[in-house]
Amino acid sequence: MKKYYTRACNFYYGTNAKQLIKKKLALPLCGNKNIAFDRLEVITRDKNKVSSKTIHFNKISKLSAPSKKKVSQDLKNIVQKRKNFLKNVNFLETSIMGVLNLTPDSFSDGGKFNSQKKAKIHILNMVNSGANIIDVGGESTRPGSKTVLTNNEWKRIKDVVKNFKKTFNNVALSIDTRKSEVMIKSIELGADLINDVSGFNFESQSLSKLKRYNIAKVLHHMQGTPNTMQKSPKYKNVLLDIYDFFEENIKNIHNKKIIVDPGIGFGKNLKHNLTLISKISLFHSLGFPILVGTSRKRFISQISGTNDSKERIGGTLASILFLLSQGVQIFRVHNVNEVKQGILVFKKILSNF
Repeated sequence: MKKYYTRACNFYYGTNAKQLIKKKLALPLCGNKNIAFDRLEVITRDKNKVSSKTIHFNKISKLSAPSKKKVSQDLKNIVQKRKNFLKNVNFLETSIMGVLNLTPDSFSDGGKFNSQKKAKIHILNMVNSGANIIDVGGESTRPGSKTVLTNNEWKRIKDVVKNFKKTFNNVALSIDTRKSEVMIKSIELGADLINDVSGFNFESQSLSKLKRYNIAKVLHHMQGTPNTMQKSPKYKNVLLDIYDFFEENIKNIHNKKIIVDPGIGFGKNLKHNLTLISKISLFHSLGFPILVGTSRKRFISQISGTNDSKERIGGTLASILFLLSQGVQIFRVHNVNEVKQGILVFKKILSNF
């Protein structure tokens, strides 16, 4: 059976974008008139054969009947403004999700913020630097990591979650967990977002247990588990396989308060990661905001070689600015101030186009 996919491409920015939209020569991306596009890559998958062609958006009527129907629906999703369902987060703007790992073994900052005082100072620094979402986790999901017992995970994050809204009421609180018990306890203490790297597949009942809560969710893709995910990951077509994963699993989330995350580094090799980053705009056709976490990831080291560094700020920022140019709305990062600075400068340059 043939399947069709639609990727927005050939982007314009700033004043140029607004003028082209006004003249109806381009369309706004996700309702944002600061980014416009006028071309679509139409991808066809027939079993294991994949082909594509690029067309102008006003040439959809010349496509075959089955592809025309799918591309037309995709285009509506690509153009429409995203609903602002997350506390004090506007999806027309770029959001930064600051990382708070309350773990002894996370790959880059394990053990650094494990006291309540250190955690609070770090949250304050990230918020003051521009983070409008804080992602709190008590279990490392670095490659090779082992599962943490639920009680131990909750013990690590409980105090921070319990006190978060007392100080940071206008900041969205995200909980990075695979455990439904941790999810529910956090929601009852004011969490705004659940970020489950397993795509809500670690526990078969997670989504059904969450149905009574009107909570927003990150639908994250991961092949395997943190302990196995980097052992020769394989895909028929990484871009389309992950799109299919999202399309299928979106059906299971009842309130449709969804952010999609392709899971850079989670069961992907270097080629997989680069394909996802370079073609990220495909996921706009799902109709939901996109979150990407490239911060300090190993692919940066694989590319930079002897120019690798501990915090990998240069590689992180390079990937983020490219993703920003493709309309990605949220970035999960460790170095909030440096990323915010880069985004401000990059956006200022784009606005003068």
